Amino acid sequence: MQPVVFITGASRGIGRATAKKFAQEGWQVAIHYHKAEQQARDLMAELQAQGCNAHIFQADVANGTQIREAIRQAEEELGPISALINNAGIAQQKLFTDVSEEEWDKMFDVTIKSCFHTCQAVLPGMICRQSGSIVNLSSIWGISGASCEVHYSAAKAAVIGFTKALAQEVGPSHIRVNCVAPGVVRTEMNNNLSEDDLQVLQEETPLEMIGEPEDIAEAIFFLASEQSRFTTGQTLSPNGGFVI
Repeated sequence: MQPVVFITGASRGIGRATAKKFAQEGWQVAIHYHKAEQQARDLMAELQAQGCNAHIFQADVANGTQIREAIRQAEEELGPISALINNAGIAQQKLFTDVSEEEWDKMFDVTIKSCFHTCQAVLPGMICRQSGSIVNLSSIWGISGASCEVHYSAAKAAVIGFTKALAQEVGPSHIRVNCVAPGVVRTEMNNNLSEDDLQVLQEETPLEMIGEPEDIAEAIFFLASEQSRFTTGQTLSPNGGFVI
């Protein structure tokens, strides 16, 4: 039976590239989306045309009831989830003194509370089967911090701490939990950056390049697959050397 991956925020950007990577490797793909239904449907059709068993599931990851139901439906339609990719996220650049309590809470709800919901949903089955893999998406700013992104950096740092602690707890059940902390990548989330901004970032990066979603998808698949069977609790940061 082909393994099943559930990817949050899979309708675009890194999530979309990750869904394509898993499909190429012969996995069944559960495509989660929140609002971008048409993009999710287009991706599903593309993967199905290539012979992949792919389905879409809608939910707000910050809403425990919704995302747990989406995961239940995915397992009902596709089978037990072998890998969970917590990719969904939001970004915001704002002076810390201007960040509202509502904005702070939303950042943490979408970034880290969502991991609480999804992991609690998949772990009972994984523990019963004594196998499984979880990959959480952080950011280089969760490692180094970023000016005008205090709430984003703090939430992404929490993802790294969550990953390390959970990896220790579920390791004896042969479940691996790892983290990917991307650098600057060409995605819609970075549309606020001008071409001049991107050029400066590229010049400041030792490899002198901006990442593509496919670069991050490769790292995610590596950590989710048996290629990294001896790796858990780690943070892999594909960032071109921007943060070392």
